[in-house]
Amino acid sequence: MPTRRFPFALVLLFSGFAAAQQPESTEAAKAISEKLHQLRSLTDDARSAVTKQLALQIRQLPPASKLGPASQLASLATEGDFGRDTLQEVTTTLELALREAQQKPDSAYLELATLSRYEHMQVGLTDPPYAAALAKLESDDLARRGADFTLADLEGRKWTLTSLRGSVVLVNFWATWCPPCRKEIPDLDALYQRFKHEGLVILAISDEEAGKVQPFVAERKLSYPVLLDAGGNVNKLFRVEGIPKSFVYDREGKLVAQSIDMRTRKQFLEMLSQAGLR
Repeated sequence: MPTRRFPFALVLLFSGFAAAQQPESTEAAKAISEKLHQLRSLTDDARSAVTKQLALQIRQLPPASKLGPASQLASLATEGDFGRDTLQEVTTTLELALREAQQKPDSAYLELATLSRYEHMQVGLTDPPYAAALAKLESDDLARRGADFTLADLEGRKWTLTSLRGSVVLVNFWATWCPPCRKEIPDLDALYQRFKHEGLVILAISDEEAGKVQPFVAERKLSYPVLLDAGGNVNKLFRVEGIPKSFVYDREGKLVAQSIDMRTRKQFLEMLSQAGLR
């Protein structure tokens, strides 16, 4: 299952639709499900091709059967950079699935709105629930722009976001159990080593216990600060509902870039460039 929390209503929708399908449709849906679960095991090039293929295959499913797999594919398709054409095909498939579905969870509209707002995909939907989803994302961003926190790192040093004015700050929400989080960590560490003398501060926030985080960090010899968010209060403050997520603040404390999922080194560089680091 995707690390960005796949909504329970859609899990039921995806897992339960097969019984109502014709045999050939059931086989097609089963094949799609198997490929979805294998996506993370593929190389990036292969994953891009298979993702686009899946988007087209999902469109051929019966209308009542599209939304679950379309939503799951959308949540997986943002774990890195698999090409804008591929992501647009995924977005178009999700929009089509929403148009045709009888049951339309708010979470599916939110997934589509996220692709539009943060990945700049083209969406032609005008349903009121979609407009409400876009409004929610705007509200979330307003909260993040004014957010502040103080957390201690693994060595006990306290970090306060607003006290870091003058630095470029990348706030990264992650966890040891999260595959996409683990995949982006080496790139984050390399970028920290490259830009720390130019004022880059990376604050990696986990809501796990120190006993889980400390050995993970020590084994990988991470050089940037890792902060503990016991109780997840800062996660809630930033309205983080799935990980990994990253937010970049410029030297004046302005939120200038953010990611909704795992980023590659190239994508992180594009985010940091918005704060003047190149």
